[in-house]
Amino acid sequence: MSGDKFAPRPQGRASGISLFRPGQPAPETAVTYDLATGREIFSAALPAPVLNPGRVWESLGPVQLSGEHLAGNGLFPASSSEPAAAAFDQLRSRLLHGLAQKGWRRIAITSPTHGCGKSLVATNLALALARRPASRTVLIDLDLRRPRLADLLGIADAPPLEDFLTGEQPLEGVFRRFGRTLALGLNGTPVEMASELLHSPDTMQALSAMTEQLDPEVVLCDLPPALVGDDVLAMAPALDAVLLVTDGTRSTPDEIRACERMFDSRLPLLGVVLNRAQEKAARRFGYGRS
Repeated sequence: MSGDKFAPRPQGRASGISLFRPGQPAPETAVTYDLATGREIFSAALPAPVLNPGRVWESLGPVQLSGEHLAGNGLFPASSSEPAAAAFDQLRSRLLHGLAQKGWRRIAITSPTHGCGKSLVATNLALALARRPASRTVLIDLDLRRPRLADLLGIADAPPLEDFLTGEQPLEGVFRRFGRTLALGLNGTPVEMASELLHSPDTMQALSAMTEQLDPEVVLCDLPPALVGDDVLAMAPALDAVLLVTDGTRSTPDEIRACERMFDSRLPLLGVVLNRAQEKAARRFGYGRS
C-alpha cells in the first residue's frame, strides 16, 4: 500500500517524525548565480536519500525475553521437539509457500470469538518465522481494546501503540526488536475508540510507512475476533489476507461460515488453523485454504 493515498500530516506533529521516514525535505543547498544576469544556474533539489531498512532495524530497541516465562505461556522461541512446536514450524512453511505464490506479506490473525488462542498462534508463528536466518518478521498487536502480546512475551513496559498509529511517535520510538529478525509492535495501553482508530487514514499511513521502512518478509497483525466488531474489516485495506484461528473445543461450523461470509470479496482467507484439537488431531493444525 502506498502512503501517497493519504493526506500529509500537519506540520505541528514534529515529535512523531522518524529519523528514517522517507519524504523529509532535503537540506537547503547553496545556489550558483550567473555573474552577468544574476540568475540561478543550479536550482534542482537534491534527491531524497535511499531508505536503508537495515539501519531502521538496528535503531529498534532490543528486548530480552525470559525463556521460563515464554515456556510457561506455551511459546517456543527456539527449535523444539515438542509436537506443538513442530506444528508451528509446519504452519510456518505452509504460510510462506502460500505467500510466495500470491506475492503477499501482510497477514491478519483473527478468530471467530474470544478465547480461541489467536494471540498465542500469532506469537508462536512469528517466533517460528523469526528463527530463519537473515529473515525479517514483524508482529504487531492490533487487538487494541484487549492487547495481549506484551503479557504473553513478558514485557511490562510496552509503550502505547496508539502513539505510533496517530503519528505522535516515530516507529523507532515504539517498536522493539527481539534478536535480529523479529520486530515487535506491542501495546501497553488499551484503546477505547479502537475501531475508529483503525478506520483512520493516519493509521493506514503509519502502517504503510512501517512496512516501507522495515521492509519485512512477513507482517503478522494480531486483530480482535472477527465476529465481535468491525476491526478486521476496518483493517482490510492494509492487509493481503487473513488466517482464521478456531478452537476445536468451542468454535462452531456456523461461526466459521459467518467469518467466511464476512471475508468474502473483502479479504482473502488464507487458511484456517485448528487450535486445541483433540486426540489424533492434537499433533497438527488444520490448514483450510492456500
